Amino acid sequence: MSGVTKQEVDAAFDGRRIDRWFKDRYPDLPRSRLEKLLRTGQIRLDGKRVKSSSRLEEGQIIRVPPIETTGKRPALKVSDKDRGFIRSLVIYEDDDMIAINKPPGLAVQGGTGTERHVDGMLEGLVPRNGDRPKLVHRLDKDTSGVLLLAKTAKSAKFLTDKFRGKEARKLYWALVAGVPRPRKGTINLALAKQGGGKYGERAMPVYNDEEDPALLADAKQAVTNYAVIEEAGQRASFVVFWPETGRTHQLRAHAAAIGHPIAGDVKYGEEKAVIGGEIENRMHLHAYSLSIPHPDGHQVNLVAGLPPHMKKTWRLFCFDEVLEEDPFEDGTK
Repeated sequence: MSGVTKQEVDAAFDGRRIDRWFKDRYPDLPRSRLEKLLRTGQIRLDGKRVKSSSRLEEGQIIRVPPIETTGKRPALKVSDKDRGFIRSLVIYEDDDMIAINKPPGLAVQGGTGTERHVDGMLEGLVPRNGDRPKLVHRLDKDTSGVLLLAKTAKSAKFLTDKFRGKEARKLYWALVAGVPRPRKGTINLALAKQGGGKYGERAMPVYNDEEDPALLADAKQAVTNYAVIEEAGQRASFVVFWPETGRTHQLRAHAAAIGHPIAGDVKYGEEKAVIGGEIENRMHLHAYSLSIPHPDGHQVNLVAGLPPHMKKTWRLFCFDEVLEEDPFEDGTK
């Protein structure tokens, strides 16, 4: 048993419940014991009492009291089918990290009603006598693309620090409704979480003239660069997003806020996000590339191919499936 510690929430748990954080860090801590620690205020978030359902934000500090734990994660039974599946997603691997091309519809972590997820299949990537890979960031369930995993605690800290220090450069490909004007620009619009309504909790844009004090207090800076690559008339366009911040649902909320929601994203774009015709009504948002420093000093550049429904759309509109140049390479936004 160790003494009281203070641990910082990393990007992988931004937006997740605090009980899920404890399940990941202290897998053999009984639920009843966790609830008692929360109820008695021994566990605190940024110095305040919290409930098991409280949502975390990257950078917050969790006060963790002394906890009796074996430090061993209960053995998880990963089926041969899931073992083969998670292994088939690997696009890069070395001694420090693994990168997979996460398909749309697969959650990164579990939650209410979510039994099958990446986190639950990571045992299938463990080599003999190796450690279970660790998540260092997340993607939405319906967003596909590059997802990075760390093989060791040391590389996990290194990579998490790079994400937090904005040294990880992520480019997302998307199909959006209409054609943004200007064709290249920056969306600097704060976001705040707001629950209730038809679609449940969403990231809501907060403007300078916002009068709701609760929204103003919860607002977090969010900055997204975008570039229109190709157009399908005025119906839709191929856009590359480069987020400078990593708020939950940032790209989806920002795209909708400028009047050009991501195709298939009815949560934020409602009817306008339904392109129609032969375009499948599924999320057209893909984490296409990730460039990040490697623990040994060199730069790793990862690219993930489009999922089938987006590949079909790209071919219908005759969009290029490979870009020879980074639209932001010249430093302009």
